[in-house]
Amino acid sequence: MKELSKKEIISRGLKLSTTNISDALDAINLKSGISGILPAYDCPKIFGRIVTMKITAAGLTRSDSHLGINAIEVADEGDIIVIDNGGRKDVSCWGEILSYGAKNKKVAGVIIDGAFRDIDDIKPINFPVFARAVVPVTARKRIMSLDTNKIIQCGGVQVRPGDYAMADGSGVVIIPSEKINEVLDKAEELFEKEQAMIKEIKSGKSILEVDKKYNYEKMV
Repeated sequence: MKELSKKEIISRGLKLSTTNISDALDAINLKSGISGILPAYDCPKIFGRIVTMKITAAGLTRSDSHLGINAIEVADEGDIIVIDNGGRKDVSCWGEILSYGAKNKKVAGVIIDGAFRDIDDIKPINFPVFARAVVPVTARKRIMSLDTNKIIQCGGVQVRPGDYAMADGSGVVIIPSEKINEVLDKAEELFEKEQAMIKEIKSGKSILEVDKKYNYEKMV
């Protein structure tokens, strides 16, 4: 099978949705999605290669840099930063300054298993943020960066640097890098079948007739 370039992968993926990808992941018995992480505002869909960031509690051991800086520095254009803060909603691990820095690096967006702040300042620059909550509380003296580009978890799903993520209005999915071709192929197949079904329903055909024809319940 031909190995796709990053540009080709992103081009194909952006034509799909998290629901298409989730169904494809189901079909090949992989983790099919993350619940509770949603767009912070009317964000555009994002799909890209992952840079990971792990957060831990602040304490006597101090971080050598502000959290998020290292992840932004190593990110390439189109990458997505995925942050593991264990789902915490009481403290922010992302904000306005980091959003400006990421946007300048042409990062596609950030997915946070936790909370962020400065939503009113981030909206005008249209930087996509997907998170569990928004809070005003600063990270300072509460949390700090532990690792960048190491294996993390997000909503109970293993996430590795170089894997792929998609986030849209329905939520978040993670695609292991070695399964990207298989997942995209299956997602495109399912998408085309669903579009064919919609076309027939719009033409006036009975949904029962269309469902029977396409055997929708057993598509995955």
